[in-house]
Amino acid sequence: MENIQQRGHLLTEQINPNSKNLDQLSTVELVDLFNTEDAQTLKAIAQARVELAQAIDVTSKSLSQGGRLFYVGAGTSGRLGVLDAAECPPTFCTPPDMVQGIIAGGAGALVRSSENLEDRPQDGAEAIAQRQVTEKDVVVGISAGGTTPYVHGALNAAKQRGATTIAMACVPAEQVPMIVDIDIRLLTGPEVLAGSTRLKAGTVTKMALNILSTGVMVKLGKVYGNRMIDVSVTNSKLYDRALRILEELTELSRQESAQLLDRSGKQVKLALLMHWTGVDAEAGQLLLDNHQGNLRAALETSKNP
Repeated sequence: MENIQQRGHLLTEQINPNSKNLDQLSTVELVDLFNTEDAQTLKAIAQARVELAQAIDVTSKSLSQGGRLFYVGAGTSGRLGVLDAAECPPTFCTPPDMVQGIIAGGAGALVRSSENLEDRPQDGAEAIAQRQVTEKDVVVGISAGGTTPYVHGALNAAKQRGATTIAMACVPAEQVPMIVDIDIRLLTGPEVLAGSTRLKAGTVTKMALNILSTGVMVKLGKVYGNRMIDVSVTNSKLYDRALRILEELTELSRQESAQLLDRSGKQVKLALLMHWTGVDAEAGQLLLDNHQGNLRAALETSKNP
């Protein structure tokens, strides 16, 4: 037991003075306390704005050149990475392998705690090797306390392979140094329930991942204005959203929008290009391909051939 690392000094493990009487609060007081403490997440994001912007820029550049984005974590951090990766294909019509979540323990750890597996750095390194990570790729290591051996093993292996490495942690760099290309520190302070990083640390991590992945997709041209024009039309809700995007941007009727969407093969971006330029689906797709799927660039070319 003497070899177990002392972690009590870490920001995420410290005692929150505002919640020392947590078990004696009324229910409303308990809710109010959580609400007050969660406000720290907004401040943490603001303080990490420069690093988040850097991460968006390097990741979008890598993905535009055929690279992939990997999130690596254990426990809550791993689940949040897998969640963000899983939501990219339906939201932005990305290939399943473009954004991938890697969690210690694999798929089973998403629904059943496998926290004991986070202590194996060799497993993190092996996960990177299995996915044949290269210098084109970006690997984001997510660890609330910054000490997860699985994450450190993955980041070290990714760095050796020449990949761009990004750390996302909720402790100051001086407490846990991480040798990476971009170091994102999301400092939300001690948890309401001491050491329970599924709380503020988990919330701010979800916020940061939302910003990172959405920012990257904006840079990749998968958004027009604030519309998700690469939405995957796979159910009735998304079909309705696609029709509303077309109705709002083209001023066509709902029936006309449905006909246009059908002619485009249910691709909103292509439908918009077809409507605005008069090209057919085949020519429109070729035009988009020539501009890496960027609708604005394709429209500009059509205006100035």
